[in-house]
Amino acid sequence: MTRWTTAALLTALALTGLTACSDGESASSVASKVASAASRAGDAVASATAEAGRRFDDIKNGVDAKEDVRIGAPATASDGRTTVEVTAANRAASAKSFAVQVDFTDTTGKLLDAVVVTVPDVPAGGTGKGTARSTHRLSGDVRAKVSRAVRY
Repeated sequence: MTRWTTAALLTALALTGLTACSDGESASSVASKVASAASRAGDAVASATAEAGRRFDDIKNGVDAKEDVRIGAPATASDGRTTVEVTAANRAASAKSFAVQVDFTDTTGKLLDAVVVTVPDVPAGGTGKGTARSTHRLSGDVRAKVSRAVRY
C-alpha cells in the first residue's frame, strides 16, 4: 500500500471513528468498512483497466499511433469528473479512426482511472478531437497521459 493510500485510510478511519462512537460501532467495525471502501476503489480501477484492454482487443488491423496523439490539461467538469481533450493527427492517405487510452494518475503516478476515447473519421492529413472523461470523480492533483493509441 502506498503512503498516500495508507494516509487516506487512516484519515477515513479517524473521521468515521469519531462518528462511530455515537452510533455504537466498534473501532474494528469501522476499520472493516474503511478497508471495504478502499477495496472497492481498487476494484474500480482494475475494472476500468480491463475494459480498456477489451476495447483494444476488439480492434482489427490497428496501427500504433501513440506518437500522433496529444492531450490537453485535465479539467474538472460540472459533474465532478475529470476530462481531458484528445487530439489525433491522421498521417494516413485515407480517413481513419483512433482509439486512445488515457490514464488518469495522481502526482506519484498511481493509476486512478483508465478510459478509452474514440476519435472517429479523421480525414487524411487532418486532425480530430475527442474528450476523455473519467468513469468517476477523482480528487487531488490529477494528471493525464496517453497510455496507448491505435489508428484503424
